[in-house]
Amino acid sequence: MHRLISVVTCFLLFYNGVVAQMLPLSDKAEISIITCGPDPNELYSAFGHSAIRVNDPVNEIDYAFNYGVFDFDQPNFYLNFARGRNYYMLAVYKYEHFEWAYKRDGRFIHEQVLQLTPQQRDKIYSFLHWNAQPENRTYRYDYYHDNCATRIRDILVNQLASDLKIDSTFFNATHSFRQKTDEYLNPLPWGDLGIDICLGLPIDRTMFATEYMFLPDYIELFVDRMQVKSDSGWVALVKEKRINAATVEPWSSLVHPWVAFTFLLTIITLISVFDWRRKRLSRWFDVTLFGLTGLIGLLLFVLWLFTDHHDAARNLNLLWAFPLHFFASLMLFSKHKNLLSKYFLFCLIILAFTLVFWWVLPQDLNLYLIPVAAGLAIRCLLNWKLLPQIH
Repeated sequence: MHRLISVVTCFLLFYNGVVAQMLPLSDKAEISIITCGPDPNELYSAFGHSAIRVNDPVNEIDYAFNYGVFDFDQPNFYLNFARGRNYYMLAVYKYEHFEWAYKRDGRFIHEQVLQLTPQQRDKIYSFLHWNAQPENRTYRYDYYHDNCATRIRDILVNQLASDLKIDSTFFNATHSFRQKTDEYLNPLPWGDLGIDICLGLPIDRTMFATEYMFLPDYIELFVDRMQVKSDSGWVALVKEKRINAATVEPWSSLVHPWVAFTFLLTIITLISVFDWRRKRLSRWFDVTLFGLTGLIGLLLFVLWLFTDHHDAARNLNLLWAFPLHFFASLMLFSKHKNLLSKYFLFCLIILAFTLVFWWVLPQDLNLYLIPVAAGLAIRCLLNWKLLPQIH
């Protein structure tokens, strides 16, 4: 949903000349909502992007106000990212440079020119100028609740206030945040899988209509139907729409998760049959399998309890990625065979429950993970049965 700009120095240099002084807008000035199409080949741009354009040909003003910029060089960037404290900023630069970047990538650009009174237009422009000041431009980014699209929604709501009507009667809100995320990430199954593993129950609730506007496409959809109060009464907020078509083509992942995890399940099954026949366990394999699974579980546990990633809370992926798997893997070479056997029985029951009720759990677990859970269940069954027999 954002355009990654890692080098912010150029923006900062241009910023001093652009917004250090605020020029009044002429009667020819326009404010537009810009919606840029997704790039289905890149995870960071798979949701599209939103921005605001201020164009005043009389005063030679034509700027893009872009809320999707962050600086890799900010203090503790990677630590803040891991802790869920992502700081983005509002960048202001020439619209032609903004437009060129998206046309170069073959992504569509839709411009909705707003029908505003001079007072309404100047109020939005004044706010944007204030927001672009060094002390005001940084904000705490949130995937679903505070991003480049929701910022534009909030500007319209807060600056136009009672002069704005949002029509949501045409819209039937039936999706969760996860379902819409899955839809946009369909061309990127590995990215979709990663998000589905890391984020928990908070993104599985049904959204309110206005919450769909965390996506740029829905900013455009709702803005098309908004009304604004003019001197002559209520009129459509959008007076003109300009469209540049897209040319970007999606590509398919060479190894789909279904293929990779079905292959993993096949390997697990073959090794398990071999172990059962010889009445011995391939401990190296279980150490690797349960050790890695346990590390994933520990990561999910840390994201839930020790970071500000609030959407990672109450993650039911912990039913298969059980954190104690990591410690159990370290004990496989110990003498605690009976204790481990009971542990694997407990895990087998949990995994069986998860697989049986996969489709009715309150969290939509990714279907690609079914072979992983099934493979873990097979190894749990085998360890439960064989560990007490091994001396």
